[in-house]
Amino acid sequence: MSYVDEVIDLIVKENPDEPEFHQAVKEVLESLRVVIEENEEQYRKDALLERLVNPERQIKFRVPWVDDNGQVQVNTGYRVQFNSAIGPYKGGLRFHPSVNVGIIKFLGFEQIFKNSLTGLPIGGGKGGSNFDPKGKSDREVMAFCQSFMTELCKYIGADTDVPAGDIGVGGREIGYLFGQYKRIQGLYEGVLTGKGLTFGGSLARTEATGYGLLYFANAMLKANGETLEGKTVIMSGAGNVAIYAIEKAYQLGAKPVTCSDSTGWIYDPEGIDVELLKEIKEVRRERLTAYAEARPSAEYHEGKGVWTVKADVAFPCATQNELDIDDAKTLVENGVIAVAEGANMPTTLEATEYLIENGVLFSPGKASNAGGVATSALEMSQNSQRLSWTFEEVDSRLQTIMEDIFANVDAAAKEYGFEKNYVVGANIAGFLKVVDAMNAQGIV
Repeated sequence: MSYVDEVIDLIVKENPDEPEFHQAVKEVLESLRVVIEENEEQYRKDALLERLVNPERQIKFRVPWVDDNGQVQVNTGYRVQFNSAIGPYKGGLRFHPSVNVGIIKFLGFEQIFKNSLTGLPIGGGKGGSNFDPKGKSDREVMAFCQSFMTELCKYIGADTDVPAGDIGVGGREIGYLFGQYKRIQGLYEGVLTGKGLTFGGSLARTEATGYGLLYFANAMLKANGETLEGKTVIMSGAGNVAIYAIEKAYQLGAKPVTCSDSTGWIYDPEGIDVELLKEIKEVRRERLTAYAEARPSAEYHEGKGVWTVKADVAFPCATQNELDIDDAKTLVENGVIAVAEGANMPTTLEATEYLIENGVLFSPGKASNAGGVATSALEMSQNSQRLSWTFEEVDSRLQTIMEDIFANVDAAAKEYGFEKNYVVGANIAGFLKVVDAMNAQGIV
């Protein structure tokens, strides 16, 4: 049995009931076979892959808090510090009922390679809780965040582990978390990113993941003789990533016509009204039914269906495994030329393989949605220097980073004989940098 197969089998055996983690490890290691087999004997001797797929540290803790009725609630908090070979742990916090240790491990494992691809000195980590901020008052969210940080603060720091936001964790939550960290530790440092502009946040951080996704997609299209100019694009999601991906799509000459949330989706043939979407999702925190009520040209549909709309480019920006094999077949039938992931692993393995086999340009999230973490690292730099850069400075650096990521991914794919397979290219490019650092630092 090959070393890759041995480690995949080991992960499944030692981590039962964690299918998302199994999927992430399998997807990465399968695409790294060509590199691993070149050095298989040495890698096996050094147990390199075992060290790569096992987190350096896993933290699980109880989070008690009191709701507005005086009832004590108890949630579970997690932080997985996966790999610090190239820098302090960096990765978001996710507050969502679906969160469990397997989800956090899959996200943390992916984060290793995503962070490596940015070219910035940040390692991989992830965290969160099964707490659901939806429907909670500001006071309840604050109570939860303060309890969560009371435990988490023991394990993080500006040079140790720097969390950020993710699903369910926006500016409000980051503010409450930062306030509690400062209160307990007595330190005013860049321990969290995604902060408000009045207390160390970075301009363009809110827009970064969505903007970066479009910068990467445009670079990928240009390398293949196309651009986003004049293209019809479909998006899933209606959160931070999707909203600003829609905004940047317009700026690059494309027309986005869909978005979705957990209950349904919108098709707006005249193009999504970004300002209306921001009002409904960021200010009023309402469902997309409110968008359809306010916009005569829009159609609202219950459930899932974004991928049935005919378009040129698709951007899955919601959650893991939202785009399955049937969706992939529909996209191919409808003539989609590219799929760029804005979420973390939103496409199933089977769907990914089908899209690539049918000539669709496909960019994995670890490459195309790296703009958020890249700008988080830029926020860390600004905090360390006690500086604040302009929006244009941050946006320009973000565009350069995303275009450089594509160039490195493209070069790695070509070097190892997988031209236009950007999944393999991203995994190889991210892996080689991390492995060089791990080998240089000894068996730790």
